[in-house]
This record gives sequence, structure tokens and C-alpha cells, in this order.
Amino acid sequence: MLTPTNVGRWKKQRFISSALFFVWALSSSCLQVRAMANTHCSIKSADYFGWKSQKVANTWVELTIVPQLGGRLIQVTFGGHDFLFVNEQLKGKYFPPDQENHHWYNYGGDKVWPMPEGSKDEQHWPGAGGSLLDDAPYDFEVVSHNNVCTVQLTSPVDPFTGLQYIREISLGDDSPVISFHSVMKNKSAYPRSWSQQSVSQYNTTDSHDASKTNPDIWGMTPSNPSSSFLNGFHVRTGQTSESAYMIESGLFKVHPLNSGGEVWIDSPGGWLAVTDAASHYTMVERAHYQPGANYPDKTTMIFYTTGQRNRPNNDPSVPPPPPIHYMEAEVNSPIVELAPEESYAMDTQWYPTRNTDPLRSATYAGTVETSLEAKKSATTLSLSGSFGVFYPGALVAFFYGPGGEPLGNAKVVDVNPLEPLKLNATINAPDAAARVSLHILDSHNFDRGPLGEAFIAAQ
Repeated sequence: MLTPTNVGRWKKQRFISSALFFVWALSSSCLQVRAMANTHCSIKSADYFGWKSQKVANTWVELTIVPQLGGRLIQVTFGGHDFLFVNEQLKGKYFPPDQENHHWYNYGGDKVWPMPEGSKDEQHWPGAGGSLLDDAPYDFEVVSHNNVCTVQLTSPVDPFTGLQYIREISLGDDSPVISFHSVMKNKSAYPRSWSQQSVSQYNTTDSHDASKTNPDIWGMTPSNPSSSFLNGFHVRTGQTSESAYMIESGLFKVHPLNSGGEVWIDSPGGWLAVTDAASHYTMVERAHYQPGANYPDKTTMIFYTTGQRNRPNNDPSVPPPPPIHYMEAEVNSPIVELAPEESYAMDTQWYPTRNTDPLRSATYAGTVETSLEAKKSATTLSLSGSFGVFYPGALVAFFYGPGGEPLGNAKVVDVNPLEPLKLNATINAPDAAARVSLHILDSHNFDRGPLGEAFIAAQ
């Protein structure tokens, strides 16, 4: 006879049994994760188009850093694909900061700038032209060279902002994920208030015609359903165009082919992506979003595009320079007040991957193009969906019962960031399974989080 006490004991024993099975099943699946070679990461001096550079690399990705150019990460190469714009007219060249004429030498690549930007008072940065933070040589130091390769770039002190940047760039031996720890330090003798901005210039040149913009490049970030901006975004410079800027399925999207100018977005999503629908190469940049924080002009993400315009030529006797095509993806930190010698750190991560269809969202494990669907027949479970993955390892299905109780898991397939994942798999599942979630277990058996989750439908 089941008394109330016995019912409680029965439920407790059932929960313990399910939990023990879940732990056993997870361990069993972990053992099935493909053993990855101990590839290590490396840091080497190199020549890059005449610049003295440092190469940080592992099996998947190579980072090229030129300390002389304002500490720039000048190129990110993933599977042979170069993501960043490098100015052909300035390759191998260096010009010291032009503090008198405030001329900006746009070498390309990725760097850190202060925000807010403007000229109305001393609390606004007048721009990169002549700035030590953008163009002065940075000190370079190797911090670690083991399973994680970390380098540090330290700027001189900028007299206008009072800031010094100390930026660490890290790459492990087990994935193409790139980590940035960027510190701004107030070296002046009074409190200063600034934001940090990660500025990445992505190459948008058409691979078939260097005079044109790639028609398949898009930038995107989650839109804000409670945006402070009238249209969900603010076009700061350039023309507003429905074909250039749009909000679709919860994403703000910018198309460099049809745009030219700067657009601000108060995205709460904590990530942006630059994706090429033709080559299927995608970069996701992620930063921690702080609700209620004082972001510059309420803006967390910015895109700037050159569009299709040609470069100006003031001397008709000289052949015009070639057109220039890039898109800046900019991530802002909140504005913080720093006392003298006080510092603030901004942590960001980059996730290069290859996807299949147009990107719809991003998780901590990968990108989602077509959401997960799960259909059960009498004996098997069919799983489908399209994804890009950030980590090599195993795709594992976690099963849950009608009450949310864990019922174990099963390996689905091996995954690799260089291989788009067009999932069409059939696996065995517990009879009581009502819901399934796909996770990536990396080469160290760490759970990197879900790619998608779905209720199981009858086939």
C-alpha cells in the first residue's frame, strides 16, 4: 500500500535512479568523444608584408599581430580564410602618429579605441587621427606559451584621454576560440570617465571583382524589442535604406552592398556576427551585456560600412587609388569612472566557424541556421537542423522526460568548427523522452552548452 510517506520515498528513489543513470550516461558519452591530437599553440616572430609581426596559432586559426601599428591584430586566418581587412595601400608601411595634422593611417585589422567619440568637450575622444592609442608602437610580451598561448600589448600613455591600454590576446590548443582581456588604466592625476570599444574591420571585397563589394556579406546582432531608438537602430551617418538596414526575426541586419555609413544599435544580446552566405565563413564576437549600465549614447553595438563608394582623389593628374571595401564591427563597454591608477577590463571572445544556411542566432556552442527538430518513430528518434560549431568534439543529445527529469544521453556525431553541420541523424532514445537538447562536448569532455532544444513530436 502506498501511504503518503511511501509515495515520497518512491518519488525520491525514482529521482535518484534517474540522476544516477544521467551521470552514467554522460560519462559513457564522454568516453566516446573523439580523441584530439595534442596540437599545442605556438607564438613565433614573422614577416607580414614587410611588417615585423607575431604569429599566434593552433591547428584551426592563426592570429597575426603587428605591435608597431597601435598593437593591431592585423589578421585572423581560419581554415585558410582571412577575415580582416588589410589596407593594400599601406601594407608594410608605418607612419608615426601625426599629432599636428591629425591624419588617420587606416592600416586595417582590429584595435581598441576610447568612447564616446566627438569634439564637443574633453569627455569625447576626437578620433584616431594622430592618436597614440591607435598608431603608436605598443610593447609586446609573451605571457604564457603552454596549453594556452597569451600575449600582452601595452600602449604608451595617451595625453588627451589619460588612458593606457593593456591588452591580452589568448588562444588555446583545443579550439579556434580567441579571447581578449583589454584593460584601460587611468594614468592621469584626476578621475576620468571612458568606455572601451573593440573595433574590427572585416574585409568586404568581392572575391571575384576587387572593385566591388561582396554581395553575400552581412552583419547582424540581436535587436532590442524595447529599443531607445525609433526604428530599433540609429543611422548616425549615411542614408537610411530598407535594403541596407533591417530588423528581421529578432535580428538587426546590415548589408554592406547597399549601405555606406555608421549605424548604432542598443542590442541587449551580447553578440554580433559577420557572415558570408557564399563562403559560409562566420565570425561571432561576444561580450558581456550589463543591463542598466551607462553605454555611450545607449549604444552597445555599431556597424560602419564603406559601401560601394570609391576613394577620393584630390589630384586629377594622379590615378585614383583603388576602391576600399570593409565593414567595422564595433563592441562597446559601459562608460566607467576611473580614479587615478584605477583600471577597468573588458573581456570579449571571438568564435570563427563555418555555417550552412543564413544565420538566425548564436549560442555559446555555435550558430543556429535551422532550428532543431526531433521526431520519434516506434523505435528511433530523427534529429534535423543546420548549425555552425565553435568547438571540435562530439554532438550529444540529452533526453528529458515529461516532468523535466533527465533520462540520459547519446552521442550523435563528431563535429568540427571547419565543417558546417547539416544534421540529419537517427538515434535511439528512451521511451519516456519528451524533450531533447543538443550539446557539444569538447576534446577535454567539457560541456560547451546547447546548440538547440526541441520537444519530441510523433513521426
